[in-house]
Amino acid sequence: MSLAATTSRSLPSLRSRAVASSTIATTAIGHPLLRCPARVGTKKSKAGSGIRFDSPRTFSVSMGRQDLQKIKVKKPIVELDGDEMTRVIWDWIKTKFIHPYLDIDLKYYDLGILYRDKTEDKVTAEAAEAILKYSVGVKCATITPDEARVKEFNLKKMWLSPNGTIRNILGGTVFREPIVIPRIPRLVAGWKEPIVIGRHAHGDQYKARDFVVPGPGKLELVYTPENGEPERINVFNYKAGGVALAMYNTDDSISGFAHASFKLALQKKLPLYMSTKNTILKKYDGRFKDIFQEIYESTYKAEFDAKGIWYEHRLIDDMVAQMVKSKGGFIMALKNYDGDVQSDIVAQGFGSLGLMTSVLITPDGKTFESEAAHGTVTRHYREYQKGKETSTNPIASIFAWTRGLIQRGKLDNTPDVVAFAECLESAIIDTVQVDGIMTKDLALACGKEDRDSWVTTSVFLEGVEKRFKASLKAKSLL
Repeated sequence: MSLAATTSRSLPSLRSRAVASSTIATTAIGHPLLRCPARVGTKKSKAGSGIRFDSPRTFSVSMGRQDLQKIKVKKPIVELDGDEMTRVIWDWIKTKFIHPYLDIDLKYYDLGILYRDKTEDKVTAEAAEAILKYSVGVKCATITPDEARVKEFNLKKMWLSPNGTIRNILGGTVFREPIVIPRIPRLVAGWKEPIVIGRHAHGDQYKARDFVVPGPGKLELVYTPENGEPERINVFNYKAGGVALAMYNTDDSISGFAHASFKLALQKKLPLYMSTKNTILKKYDGRFKDIFQEIYESTYKAEFDAKGIWYEHRLIDDMVAQMVKSKGGFIMALKNYDGDVQSDIVAQGFGSLGLMTSVLITPDGKTFESEAAHGTVTRHYREYQKGKETSTNPIASIFAWTRGLIQRGKLDNTPDVVAFAECLESAIIDTVQVDGIMTKDLALACGKEDRDSWVTTSVFLEGVEKRFKASLKAKSLL
């Protein structure tokens, strides 16, 4: 019964690579909602791998009221609902941008903390299995409970991170990529092109066993082969209390991480850097370095050379320093913890956590999950519960939907669906870039603190909706 329901090359010199041009014409694609020909602009847009628009664009639509029909999404998408303010916004997004336009079968799973507690977190595993079955999932931000949350919600136990559970079932690599809007200043002013963070979301600290050492004693690692004698490694002799940690990873998972990273670099035509601290963790991090190099040499080097891009391993501290000095325009493949930290740094460096996409892709490209990179925005939710106005940035949550729809359309060979999602993304970008409508976080990033410089979430969504409807010329929906 289902529980659903209810190297020698310096980074600063990296060339930008265009992935889109505002002068490229797109032919009409069949569906009356989506005859979106020329992207109109005054200059060619230069963009790296991220989502970036330098020029306004318009979409002409020829359709009458009698022609309006919903766009058919051929196969289901798994929807994972979430918590707090993002749950509220998630529902607004569906109401304004999904249900009115799409004939879509959403396989719904409630990953809100109370329902996860009610099902003893079985719903999270079921949701991950559904993504494996249907290939595409879109996820709202969720709570990972700590002691305070356990008490707040009267939970049965401190449940694991749903993201961690899902990643361990799906496998794959998490890639986080900024949404670059020229109007929003970068805190790292030199960053001109996106920096994509590939996080090996498996094992390491996130599946480690740790404990507090109560007193004097010996700490050992013991490995027992399936058909052999135990091997013991002396770790430390304690003279008093302390702490200890043991973590792991697997060759299969590291290999999958490598393949996914190399494929993305080829797809986006961007150089790839893998970073570890192998000078310290000579065997653990050294294994990551060796596997990446072996796979690159045997499988991808010729393709990289043909595209004029490259792969290098760099020490993590050197890589981070070079990243800050760079102009962007590259992919960093990082271990679990490093990827977690650096993705947030990159997000803030580009202006806001609300401008960061997050997708999980398996090495074969057949399984895909998208979500916003930020949390549930508890502070805003508390104000919302009091009936006060809130200005929460919904952009990354909308992009969770559009990234999922684009993947679904590509897998199903339904260009209507892809074009619909791309039109919505353009409307969002232009609401900020052209109309100057923005939530408080974006206004603050622009150095504006007065109340008139920002709008509430609902008003922002209305601005996006207005521009989106205009781009589709869906007058019957007005």
